[in-house]
Amino acid sequence: MLFVLIWATGFVVAKYAAPHAEPLSFLLVRYAGVIVLMVVLALVARARWPRGRAVLHIAVAGVGIHAGYLGGVWAAVAAGMPAGVAALVVNLQPVLTAAVAGLTGARLGRLQVAGLVLGFLGVVLVVSSNLTTAGITATTLGLTTLALLAITAGTLYQKRYCPEFDLRTGQVVQFVASILVTLPFVLAFESFRLDWTPELVGALLWSVLVLTGGGVSLLYLMLRRGAAAQVTSYFYLVPGITALIALVAFGETLGPFAVAGMVVAVLGVALATRPGGRRG
Repeated sequence: MLFVLIWATGFVVAKYAAPHAEPLSFLLVRYAGVIVLMVVLALVARARWPRGRAVLHIAVAGVGIHAGYLGGVWAAVAAGMPAGVAALVVNLQPVLTAAVAGLTGARLGRLQVAGLVLGFLGVVLVVSSNLTTAGITATTLGLTTLALLAITAGTLYQKRYCPEFDLRTGQVVQFVASILVTLPFVLAFESFRLDWTPELVGALLWSVLVLTGGGVSLLYLMLRRGAAAQVTSYFYLVPGITALIALVAFGETLGPFAVAGMVVAVLGVALATRPGGRRG
């Protein structure tokens, strides 16, 4: 639940940062900040650094989970994709994860499958009031789909090839790889505009210290202990918590469909995370 609460603040951070920075430029600075944080923590703790093929596996997973997912979502929203539609697309991840895992031999029980479907229905209800076709283009839909595929592939890849690594040194590897992938797109499409306002600085510090230092680390710990489809089902709770935070922070309304969606999503996650079926 702490992971869900932290992860939900990511959309609030994006809203604070968006007027003051280009999306990929902000993410590039965020990645650099995480590297500095994790290097310091690793040196203090004398953490073990990954070697050999493990470095490549960790880097590949990180590119999907960070550069592909965050880059796709932030670029799509900046290009006009409605936030509600973006949330709906990327929240197909648990279903897609379960489907791909099923092709590789992992199976979920019927109640768990029902939970995944019910959870997605809850997300639809939560974001229904913000759904609009304005801003949906081939570019924005492609970027959002890329984000969905990237985080799904990265999660499954990490679960299979490098489920356990030191969270400090491993994230250094992942975010260095993410910078290498993101930098060419910043140079090609952005001017590295960053207006160092208090809002931007606050959003950046929260992104580095809490969203990544806390949220991503918790996600990785969860992946070590549970099936990928069951762990990712917790993402269904994120839109509802985000709506509650937006209610407090921005005075946004919370309609009856959103409240009903939260209840349905909670029920779906409860079913999806029940013991049973084979682990994937």
